[in-house]
Amino acid sequence: MGATPQRTQAGLQAARARGRKGGRPKTLSKDKQALAVQLYNEKKHTVAQICVLMGISRPTLYKYIESARLFKK
Repeated sequence: MGATPQRTQAGLQAARARGRKGGRPKTLSKDKQALAVQLYNEKKHTVAQICVLMGISRPTLYKYIESARLFKK
């Protein structure tokens, strides 16, 4: 292995030290995630309607629902 992976890791560590985060940003804020879960729990809207309204995919909605369930426990 060359020096490139070491330089990459050093750069990532330096960025983290400056408060930078890696990865893709979340689609929805925490408030909007809570709203999506609330709409789901009210049972007045279908999953498809909630997804269109919030601009997210079905798996993303289910991920938010599952994390809300785990947070409650």
